[in-house]
Amino acid sequence: MQQKSKLFLQALKYSIPHLGKCMQKQHLNHCNFADHYYNRIKLKKYHLTKCLQNKPTISELARNIPSRSFSSKDFLPIKQENEKSLSENMDAFEKVRTKLETQPQEEYEIINAEVKHGGFVYYQEGCCLVRSKDEEADNDNYEVLFNLEELKLDQPFIDCIRVAPDEKYVAAKIRTEDSEASTCIVVKLSDQPVMEASFPNVSSFEWVKDEEEEDVLFYTFQRNLRCHDVYRATFGDNKRNERFYTEKDPSYFVFLYLTKDSRFLTINIMNKTTSEVWLIDGLSPWDPPVLIQKRIHGVLYYVEHRDDELYILTNVGEPTEFKLPPWACGFIMDTNSDPKNCPFQLCSPIRPPKYYTYKFAEGKLFEETGHEDPITKTSRVLRLEAKSKDGKSVPMTIFHKTDSEDLQKKPLLVHVYGAYGMDLKMNFRPERRVLVDDGWILAYCHVRGGGELGLQWHADGRLTKKLNGLADLEACIKTLHGQGFSQPSLTTLTAFSAGGVLVGALCNSNPELLRAVTLEAPFLDVLNTMMDTTLPLTLEELEEWGNPSSDEKHKSYIKRYCPYQNIKPQHYPSIHITAYENDERVPLKGIVNYTEKLKEAIMEHAKDTGEGYQAPNVVLDIQPGGNHVIEDSHKKITAQIKFLYEELGLDSTSVFENLKKYLKF
Repeated sequence: MQQKSKLFLQALKYSIPHLGKCMQKQHLNHCNFADHYYNRIKLKKYHLTKCLQNKPTISELARNIPSRSFSSKDFLPIKQENEKSLSENMDAFEKVRTKLETQPQEEYEIINAEVKHGGFVYYQEGCCLVRSKDEEADNDNYEVLFNLEELKLDQPFIDCIRVAPDEKYVAAKIRTEDSEASTCIVVKLSDQPVMEASFPNVSSFEWVKDEEEEDVLFYTFQRNLRCHDVYRATFGDNKRNERFYTEKDPSYFVFLYLTKDSRFLTINIMNKTTSEVWLIDGLSPWDPPVLIQKRIHGVLYYVEHRDDELYILTNVGEPTEFKLPPWACGFIMDTNSDPKNCPFQLCSPIRPPKYYTYKFAEGKLFEETGHEDPITKTSRVLRLEAKSKDGKSVPMTIFHKTDSEDLQKKPLLVHVYGAYGMDLKMNFRPERRVLVDDGWILAYCHVRGGGELGLQWHADGRLTKKLNGLADLEACIKTLHGQGFSQPSLTTLTAFSAGGVLVGALCNSNPELLRAVTLEAPFLDVLNTMMDTTLPLTLEELEEWGNPSSDEKHKSYIKRYCPYQNIKPQHYPSIHITAYENDERVPLKGIVNYTEKLKEAIMEHAKDTGEGYQAPNVVLDIQPGGNHVIEDSHKKITAQIKFLYEELGLDSTSVFENLKKYLKF
């Protein structure tokens, strides 16, 4: 008999920075999808038998999902970390600093998938999938398992690795920089490793072991950016490969996640607002899966397991009844609870490190908000709030050089995203480091539409509230200038993908706030894109942007902010756009149409203004390939920096000399 228990599912709150519509380099890595949720919550658990009344969390998805990695330390009590003394932490920072100063600088750009299993570490070395003993991971003593060159791909890299429970097999997803297509290879581990199978267009994949000790690989198949099919395969003497599940609704996609204790495999069926989860017993993978909760519009939830108990993270506030199998007890999550009670150690690499403490209130800075970076000892981090038009407080994170004087005369680079409930990415990038070292101020605006302040923060910046994000961005830039950070003639703005909507809208509404803009694969023609249902992602995006084809209210609202629709003859900031020839997420056609229309408007304004008018520069740099955003493209990085320095009339000699320390030219 299945036990019945009422779970009181209440809306969650969560906080602090994360990223945007599409993540780069660790691109569409659904293997680590679930970690996206853990980085935003504090957990509290109650047994089902004690009447669960908690507050859980979940985030809206972007077109691409950010990759996060966890280690075995994730299960350590948080208390252990809290008990470390400040001196011990500083000693650790000094060790890291020494290592960074002594290692070859180009190592900063090496970003590989890596996984520990048993006594081995599996990772990419050169063009090979390799493994080494855990204690020898930092040495050159490794075993080559597979040469990626056998796949005949251009500069392949490993995006994700999964090892079978008893280490008889290892599976790896392999991609290239210029395409989102991926191949999953399965290598049999023996004295002479050999590729057992390969599967094209795999999105997520996980191993389980059945009752007869046979390894079973579950994987999802992706076609035209849509992921609807789940397969399971076995190898060796009992080879088989069969389709296990097909999602019929084109607005949903499917991904697999193995719980952290490897006890259950979850089949997650989701769109931007609704989810459904099926549970596969990791000990009996051939048994029918168990439905946790039938999909209900507006209800998002996610399932984790530990110590024979389920943890359910969700966004709804009404009592819901789940029918759980006999082996399952359940918990739900409370973001207001004491983190010491959390069974998982939660951390976010996107969130500013713990040695930064913030105080901010209504646009006023306090001296104690800035703290020296203990690794570089050259930069300060500040938090500032702007007041939007409706009085909403909008947080910003600001980086600048410790010894900078007269910040009003320093160049400013503003970052924004504001879509899909995703946090703005503030991870380490070499080009950001060299800009700060060269005197730039970097500002990150956590506007509505993103996920920094929870589900409501996202809801207040999507559909017919998208203009809130634009108002927030405008308020942030004006607040920065008002607080003495740079000035319009030295202010630049950057964004990628969906972040291009707010940037393009601001260029139309308040171009006088900016001197120059850089965009990568920007979403600029919202109206025409959302009316074209033949595009692979339009149906998935309806919950974010609206349905202009069937809803006149949505159509009229999109027309109010759509960058392409609102271009007009006026003075614009100079704009540099990087686009990709075969980008399936943001079609090149829309970017080209935007650029041509913008140039026409600028020419018309120049004619009306007369002689002596200095027209802004508009550069469209079309790169080959079918990827969406290439974070580590040296050509793109150097082109954008060169553009910014030229537009602001700055000497770029030192910045490129410093950049050479990090990038291979």
